[in-house]
Amino acid sequence: MPAQNEIQETERSYLVFISHAGSDTWVARKIARAIEGYGARTFLDEAHIAVGEDFEERILDALDQADELLVYFTPWSLKRPYVWTEIGAAWGKRMPIIGVLHGLTPEELNSQAGIPNLIKRRNMIDINKLEEYLLQLGIRANK
Repeated sequence: MPAQNEIQETERSYLVFISHAGSDTWVARKIARAIEGYGARTFLDEAHIAVGEDFEERILDALDQADELLVYFTPWSLKRPYVWTEIGAAWGKRMPIIGVLHGLTPEELNSQAGIPNLIKRRNMIDINKLEEYLLQLGIRANK
């Protein structure tokens, strides 16, 4: 059985890093299971970082390996520094960034003070339309 901090290696190589607020962990786990059902691996901090491990180092390692970043945007996740740090790291790597909205419309997100253009220029998807993203992801992950 792999250690908690290992990202399970399988024949599936496509990796989706899931960024979220700690209070959204339950939903993030559900999203991770759905993503895995479409043929991709996931990185979820609470599942892959062991207690006492260097949190920032594991985050950077996972982002280096990731093929895309899924950000679970909620009104409270907008206030979490790690969410923005992970977005910045993914953007610097020119990684696709997928925004999944819950409790926010794209207009509400974009009207928030300090939202960078790199987010405003992206198509966002409401959590209730996650299946659309998953279908597209399945194609990318199973190439």
